[in-house]
Amino acid sequence: MYLGRIVAIGMNNSGKAAAMYRVSSRSFPNRETRKQGETVSVMPRAGFEDDLKKSPYIAYNCVRIARDFAIVSNGSHTDPIAEKIAMGLPPRDALALSLLAMDYEKDDYDTPRIAAVIQQNSNEAYLGIVRKDAVMVRAFKLEPGKAYYLSTYEKNTPQDENIDTAFDAENADAACTYSIKGGAFADFEHPVTAAAVIADADTFDIATEVV
Repeated sequence: MYLGRIVAIGMNNSGKAAAMYRVSSRSFPNRETRKQGETVSVMPRAGFEDDLKKSPYIAYNCVRIARDFAIVSNGSHTDPIAEKIAMGLPPRDALALSLLAMDYEKDDYDTPRIAAVIQQNSNEAYLGIVRKDAVMVRAFKLEPGKAYYLSTYEKNTPQDENIDTAFDAENADAACTYSIKGGAFADFEHPVTAAAVIADADTFDIATEVV
């Protein structure tokens, strides 16, 4: 099954919250995630920079940290969500305002914008989406061993049914790998690259992986 881009929130068996982002793509597979400090960006791989002329939506920050929150998303809306949370807005409000303001991507597929937010020392996390026909933001209570996911296509509603019940990644590297080929994610086609964040006490473990 092809879901396009995927964001996920979960909790490992040690009780640490996780946020994951996976690029799955048929049109622009020559991309990678690059980590710089507490930010991860999706960029064309070397030699494929001209892909930016074909679509303005293929390069963006997909991970940002704001206060004790981590934000992952499939587009340039990562930044306004993070900035609003940094200013003190609750995650629900930051997600709703930013998604509504930026709207879905005006490409050939009307690609939805999706995003996820986790917090240190908290079992509450959020998934949000803006589609051509809807804007939805929902809070989830995280439990060890479970991960909830949201995608641009097919699984594009934040709901309990979009769940993986075997999630256990002890660190961000393992979470990246899991989002590519672990549990329910192994059935989703055309993985390209991934990024993941694990909340650990007063810090975040951040990692990237390229298929």
